[in-house]
Amino acid sequence: MKVLKFGGTSVGSAKVIQQVQAIVQQQAKQEKVIVVVSAMSGTTDVLLNAGDLAAKGNEDYKNFIQQIEQRHLEAVKVLMPVQNQSSILSLIKKHCNEIEDLCKGIFLLQELSGRTKDKLVSYGELMSSQMIAAAFNANGLPTTWKDSRELIKTNSNFTNAQVIFSQTNTNIATFVEGVATDVILLPGFIASDDNNINTTLGRGGSDYTAAIVAAAVNAGSVEIWTDVSGMMTADPR
Repeated sequence: MKVLKFGGTSVGSAKVIQQVQAIVQQQAKQEKVIVVVSAMSGTTDVLLNAGDLAAKGNEDYKNFIQQIEQRHLEAVKVLMPVQNQSSILSLIKKHCNEIEDLCKGIFLLQELSGRTKDKLVSYGELMSSQMIAAAFNANGLPTTWKDSRELIKTNSNFTNAQVIFSQTNTNIATFVEGVATDVILLPGFIASDDNNINTTLGRGGSDYTAAIVAAAVNAGSVEIWTDVSGMMTADPR
């Protein structure tokens, strides 16, 4: 078994997501593959910006939500045949409506707590992972999507939660054992506490998600896929 993690720039457009599918399809011919994906590049920052604006009483937060929705809807229309699009388009619209409701609450309270921040940014990974899983299935790569929040349990240290490994390892191992498809797809970065309240593993947490999952299933390897050549020790730009 192998874990493949694709970061934001590797799932940042329909074109690169198609490349991801080709990579996963090839690898899944040899062994079971668990794929961990980040939000589309820049989405987390846009969500945080929307939250910050809402907390300051600035209604421009709505423009940021519109940008996110448009970007995901456009990607779906390229990634999937028309007859397979409706359910995932509806799901993205539902998520964006929830983001708007959440930001409206932030706007009214003029407060953005760590707990609310974790809920807000979780939508980036949820939308990208559900979209990619739907595209894989529509294009002939049978894939099981699972919400990482149901598997990875943490304490309630919002924005930088610590994993409770005893629960997490059991959850992941039990789930993976019961999956029939050769590809499992999970959102990175997000988790939940004992009350099932959304937590996150800190910025860059999708790499950590991949490592957590790999350890839980005793995977043969973890591959962190990126569009940067070699080991990144400085900003590639």
